Amino acid sequence: MNDASALPSPPPPAAADARPAPRPLRVMVSAGEVSGDMYAAAIVRELRRLRPDRPVEVFGLGGDRLLEAGADLFEHASRTGVIGFWEVARRARFFARLLRRMKAALAERRPDLLLTVDYPGMNLRLAAEAKRRGIPAVHYVCPQVWAWHRDRIPKIAAALDRLITLFPFEPALFDGTGLDVRFAGHPLVEQVAASLREAASAPPLPWREGTRRVALFAGSRRNEVRRIFPDVLAGAALAEERLGEPCTFLLPVPTAERAADVRAAVAAARRRPDRVEVVEGRSRQILHEAEAAVVKSGTSTLEAAIVGCPQVVVYRVGWTTYRIMRHLLTGVRWIGLVNIVPGRSVAKELIQYGLTPEAVADELVALLSDPARRAEQLAAYEETRRLLGGEGAAARAAALVAELLPPPTIACGARPA
Repeated sequence: MNDASALPSPPPPAAADARPAPRPLRVMVSAGEVSGDMYAAAIVRELRRLRPDRPVEVFGLGGDRLLEAGADLFEHASRTGVIGFWEVARRARFFARLLRRMKAALAERRPDLLLTVDYPGMNLRLAAEAKRRGIPAVHYVCPQVWAWHRDRIPKIAAALDRLITLFPFEPALFDGTGLDVRFAGHPLVEQVAASLREAASAPPLPWREGTRRVALFAGSRRNEVRRIFPDVLAGAALAEERLGEPCTFLLPVPTAERAADVRAAVAAARRRPDRVEVVEGRSRQILHEAEAAVVKSGTSTLEAAIVGCPQVVVYRVGWTTYRIMRHLLTGVRWIGLVNIVPGRSVAKELIQYGLTPEAVADELVALLSDPARRAEQLAAYEETRRLLGGEGAAARAAALVAELLPPPTIACGARPA
């Protein structure tokens, strides 16, 4: 006679309220540059925190930060981060093919939401396609309509369901269009604060003892190195000569590849300071510790303002690009964000033909030796920091994105949190 206790027990009955696992939320992201990749990855992390009820699947265009956040990328932003009208025109076929692939992904993978970040030339076309298919389209980082082509405003409004801006003056530009525009603050404030906390335990930077500390942010792309570096290096050498004091000049670069390009440019320069060091990464720590900086127009001008480093802004592009920019740039008096945000001249701008060794030297000497000049610029930075908003911009932006995702499913009889 068999022992019934030796037989395997039958499986327990299924719970009456058991349900299949919820379908993941699908978010398609398009971030074609390094800064956009950083912003998008921060939003993705916050979205997952905001929506613990369902997995969040992310796919699209981005870079290393989105990869680290678990995104499935079918193109890497390292291939799309180009600047200048001519540089973009030369790769028109590549961008046309990429846009077709991304439009096809909208149809095939049918995301719950499209999040485009900056990079408006392609992203707004993609957003218009998403909206046409009934997929909510959110764009983060307002196109610079305050600088040029304000006639784009109606087209932007028609392509999007929501626009999230970095600057407080941008929502008013879309008054009367019907577009839902929200200011969330600039994520740079939080990123800079985090970088400086990490820098507290980092090895010391290669400042030489007994020297004045100067940062040179003259760009790292090859065309920037070619067009901007020679005059900046010559100006730095001339400034040191005029000061009569030894200086250390640190040049931050994002990657080892760019470091090699910059070191070659330094070695090839006809005139340069004796103490020049190329440093990979650590750009915000360099700004934090420097007494003054030469900064290429761009986001780094805001970083200098946030950390409190007096600066002179420089910029130069190819002749054709410059002619086009002069024709189009009609909405603002400056190109440096450090000046655009407060709406007044905070830092001197040396642009195109105004970028000379003598002009660079004049500004550096003034920033390093004139206490009143330094104090005036540092006081203006206080206003800029206030206008950029406090920490938490990524979380605020993610909350605005999450509002357009399908709502959480509440089980029968359960109370919402």
